[in-house]
Amino acid sequence: MAGGCGLSAPLSDVRVVEVTNFVAAPSAGAVLADFGADVIKIEPLRGDTWRGMTRPPKATEGMPSLDFGFHVDNRGKRSVAVALDQPEGAELVRRLVADVDVFLCNLLPHRQQRFGLDWPTLRAVNPRLVHATFTGYGTTGPDVLRPGYDVTAFFGRGAVIDAMTDPGGVAPWPRPAQGDHTAGLALAMGILAALRLAERTGEGQEVNASLLGTAVWTMASDLSAILIDGREPTKRDRHHLITPLANRFLCADGRWLLLAMPEVHWWPRFCDAFGHPEWVADPRFDTMKNRFDNMPALVDLMDAEFATRPRDEWGQIFDDAGLIWGPASTLAELAADPQAEAAGLFPVVEHPEGRFRTVAVPVRIEGADVGPRGLAPDVGQHTEEVLEAAGLTPGEVAALAAAGVVGPCNLDEPDDGVTVGGTDAGDARPDGDGDRPPTTEAATEKRSKARARR
Repeated sequence: MAGGCGLSAPLSDVRVVEVTNFVAAPSAGAVLADFGADVIKIEPLRGDTWRGMTRPPKATEGMPSLDFGFHVDNRGKRSVAVALDQPEGAELVRRLVADVDVFLCNLLPHRQQRFGLDWPTLRAVNPRLVHATFTGYGTTGPDVLRPGYDVTAFFGRGAVIDAMTDPGGVAPWPRPAQGDHTAGLALAMGILAALRLAERTGEGQEVNASLLGTAVWTMASDLSAILIDGREPTKRDRHHLITPLANRFLCADGRWLLLAMPEVHWWPRFCDAFGHPEWVADPRFDTMKNRFDNMPALVDLMDAEFATRPRDEWGQIFDDAGLIWGPASTLAELAADPQAEAAGLFPVVEHPEGRFRTVAVPVRIEGADVGPRGLAPDVGQHTEEVLEAAGLTPGEVAALAAAGVVGPCNLDEPDDGVTVGGTDAGDARPDGDGDRPPTTEAATEKRSKARARR
């Protein structure tokens, strides 16, 4: 875990207020926190909708009872529970924003305006502010008010799903938050660039990022040609690809192996390692064109050979020959991958109930203190601390809590050690990533059970 190592954190002098939920925008805040920023997370009194929605791991002895999925995108932050739908609540947020460097939000523009958290309003409060908005589809255009998850805005509208679907096949369904985490990195990058610009000019900056925009960048290699000629790329099944050495093959143990050697010079080396040097001179396969023309027969031959050995045995053969291949790893295999561990991709977080591994941001800065700086907060865990540092008295904080403006709900009562509370903030909910639909009863029940476990 970062901190206390004698190194300097890149953003140790940066303060952030975020009004976010779900994954994409909070993940950008987590990146900033890992880089050392002081990130204050504004939540509804009932908490971020994402709390309790990810799969909890099977309990083991010595493992803390935490919401590990929520922790990834909210670690190292401080939580202040505020009812934005009450004028006093929105005013509290503006008061906090007056003294920070970055405001990070995934409320759509019309909701920002409703609560007085839009760029023109906050710029008047803090002229040097970097105001960062994250949406599903962007802040201009006919779909500016359209709600969206990463499945619909990134994978669906962004053409990722269709591009990955084999001819006649079933469209694949992505795993949770893949598009969100990709887009969160784009948002964090924009914030860092805007901070640099604000530092140089002394003027605040407005940053916008979206799921659709990140998907377009992700698909840029295909789009670069389509933008010129408007033609869809040809969809090919694995028996009709351009080269046999950019394909996937099923091995004897039922595991898939991936080849990625599109250049012509790999063919003789592969044939030799694969045990079929005769293919190099075979008139069906001796040139790239002949291999393409006879691709179905060649893939059938390769399938038969791959089926004679398990994946890892083939992998060792290819490693010895200096070929480029990769396993289609399971998530459990990735979590146990010695290279990923050695690269620092699974840092350890200390907890009174036991240590646990989590996922690192995919960036290292040698000689800098970058990494998780603590646990994700409980709902409103730092409300008193943050508001009193902003100039409110304990009595004023208690009065706001009694009025349902801030939480958790026990702030107006004697301290009994409870840190998790929450009454519904109604329309104040930051819907996130393009104003997401209201939570379902099933999801609400799931979150309640998860909180009970904590």
